[in-house]
Amino acid sequence: MEPLADFNLNRLLVFVTVVDAGSLTAAAARLGLTKTVVSAHIRKLEQETGASLLLRTTRSLSLTDAGEAFYEASKRIVHDAAEAVAQAGQASVEPRGMLRVTAPIDYCGPVVAVAAQLRQRYPELDIELLSGDGLADLVKEGIDVAVRIGRLRDSSLQAAKLAEFEEWVVAAPQLLLQLPQQPGELEGLPFIGLSVLPRPWSWTFTRDEDQHAVKLRQGFACNTALAVLGAVLHGAGFSILPHHAVQAHVQAGLLVRLLPQWRLPGGGVHAVFPAARYRPKKTRVFVDALRVQLARGAG
Repeated sequence: MEPLADFNLNRLLVFVTVVDAGSLTAAAARLGLTKTVVSAHIRKLEQETGASLLLRTTRSLSLTDAGEAFYEASKRIVHDAAEAVAQAGQASVEPRGMLRVTAPIDYCGPVVAVAAQLRQRYPELDIELLSGDGLADLVKEGIDVAVRIGRLRDSSLQAAKLAEFEEWVVAAPQLLLQLPQQPGELEGLPFIGLSVLPRPWSWTFTRDEDQHAVKLRQGFACNTALAVLGAVLHGAGFSILPHHAVQAHVQAGLLVRLLPQWRLPGGGVHAVFPAARYRPKKTRVFVDALRVQLARGAG
């Protein structure tokens, strides 16, 4: 650490701001400094690093090769420092400000319950819930956390698993004269598919070491689990749905679970965030509360 003992880290902020702003004058306006002070910081920074970082003319400013690498490193340091300051400042205060959350239409129940709890506990915390089944651009739309169901796609976002769910095969009792014993027997029965899934008609069943892939008939499809459930309850066919959506109906005798000895892939309930080293307190409080809510079986 000795080389940094006499190094003014504020110069990194000045340098990053100059590059981002595109000129010394614009950077000076952003920082509330004079152009002379900004220029002195850059000149001193180049002396301390022993490298030319910027190419300056009367009309333009560009980075040298050394400046490119130094800018990327400096930007990370400035960003991490800003997040660390924000994180430290939040440690002793209650969550406040606006928390924007998105969740699938079929999964708003536990999210609304958590939002109501947090609003009562933290009156300075405002919450906006955006319900929809599309994948929102979290950064572009200013969303703090997205609740997503199933298997996550690869992305630059960060995620935390909150709960897991099983997938159950269910039908109304009046639909079938006798219950199927093997997955293959499902292929000739009327099926209601959830059309937003990548492969709503193809499923692989597992029992011990046995696997059985089935291709179900494309007779009826809906784009929400709620609509699929309604169609199943009306006897239009059988379907495959997360257990938390159908368990109460099975217990009440309104639905029958088919092939309970066979397992399907299942999935998870995830909280997804824009990539960041530190998570705002309002987001952490929401995610922790939702995890508790789901552990109670409220999903």
